[in-house]
Amino acid sequence: MTRTVENEHEYDVVVLGAGPVGENVVDRVRAAGLTAAIVEAELLGGECSYWACMPSKALLRPVLARSDARKVPGLREAVYGPLDALDVFAHRDETVGHWKDDGQVDWLDSIGVPVYRGHGRVRGPRRVAVDGPEGEHHVLTARHAVAVCIGSRAVLPPLPGLTGARPWTSREATSADRVPGRLVVVGGGVVGVEMATAWHALGSHVTMLVRGDRLLPRMEPFVGERVAEALRARGADVRTGVSVEAVVRDGGTGPVTVVLEGGETVEGDEVLFATGRAPRTDDIGLETVGLEPGSWLDVDDSLRVTGTDWLYAVGDVNHRALLTHQGKYQARIAGAAIAARADGGGGSEDPAPWGPHAATADHAAVPQVVFCDPEAAAVGLSLAEAERAGHRVRAVDVDMSSVAGAGLYAHGYRGAARLVVDLEREVLLGATFVGPAVGELLHAATVAVTAEVPVSRLWHAVPSYPTLSEVWLRLLEAYRDGADPA
Repeated sequence: MTRTVENEHEYDVVVLGAGPVGENVVDRVRAAGLTAAIVEAELLGGECSYWACMPSKALLRPVLARSDARKVPGLREAVYGPLDALDVFAHRDETVGHWKDDGQVDWLDSIGVPVYRGHGRVRGPRRVAVDGPEGEHHVLTARHAVAVCIGSRAVLPPLPGLTGARPWTSREATSADRVPGRLVVVGGGVVGVEMATAWHALGSHVTMLVRGDRLLPRMEPFVGERVAEALRARGADVRTGVSVEAVVRDGGTGPVTVVLEGGETVEGDEVLFATGRAPRTDDIGLETVGLEPGSWLDVDDSLRVTGTDWLYAVGDVNHRALLTHQGKYQARIAGAAIAARADGGGGSEDPAPWGPHAATADHAAVPQVVFCDPEAAAVGLSLAEAERAGHRVRAVDVDMSSVAGAGLYAHGYRGAARLVVDLEREVLLGATFVGPAVGELLHAATVAVTAEVPVSRLWHAVPSYPTLSEVWLRLLEAYRDGADPA
């Protein structure tokens, strides 16, 4: 009988998951003088680095740059013609380090954080077991905290024939190395819209199948309308209000047929399902500490899992805001909270110079940019969300073509901006922009929403002329001149 040998190790903090979130947790606690180890079953750097944020934006950057250039007099004739797909793929591959994590390994080595490769599972309070790729076994004990930072995965709906049809998820859509002649995209959220934008520009004929009545349903309605209009104008087939009932692909090769409710079919060379995310918590030992495997993890504002005094869930797994930048923000908060508790509640130096050890910016002040064409950017509450929450609000809308900088940025610039103003306190609850390069406007809005800057004070934040940022003056003027609906 062979006896399994387990190597035991002890650290102050053990982190499950070495994506951007896990890396930020270990960096923060290590900077506070604690020891930490990190566990990762795949590539160090996580989903964002290899299959999401970085490769998708590498695919989209030439698409958006070409689109902008075509609207600049004197330049437009120089940029007609197809994109060089192979060159775009090569740049994408370089951006993701050719799916090698040497850089992350070197960084963790440089800060003295050991990496345990393999599948990690919680084994009771403050203990993590790791099964390595070559049969090795480790048991890691955490003196203070275990942080679960393992992110989320794409969800495929239980449709007849789907599994055998080898559908794309976000991973395949961002890593594919050939352009399908026809791409069917199921879903109208961020992944669906961005990948439809990228692959259409690279040469695919794209058909989008959206169950709801518009694209990007979590943003203001005018955003999805503008994006759908632009996709259709470029030749994409965008269908809303349709449901997929089955997928057929004989032998898992050749064309794929998507069967719609009512029997209509759509054929493509590949099909991308961008239909939601689920937490990667189904096989990490949650049952050993009384939690439900496969569930999102409820946390307090220090990111500590409800009902525990040692377990933290940071990033996607807590379902508060499934965005890399929000996960990294949470990691800074969680790391500071762990360090403060390890120090007995504080010390002569506050380990969180940005404020108390509580996450507040992942509730109602979450910023997001969708890198489609036109770009979409929003932070805080939409008008409908603010009204449902019981606020007395007014929406202030401005056509961005009224700004001098818009006409200089692109001939025929088309864009829209909206502020949602709390009429009781005269602060911003939300802001939304759609148009070329509006992502660069978002951080100013994020500061205004997060800090609850009074509208009267925003008049003193002077935008440079002639830039797109002058839209802030147009928005303030529209608010000043508008009638209070109450």
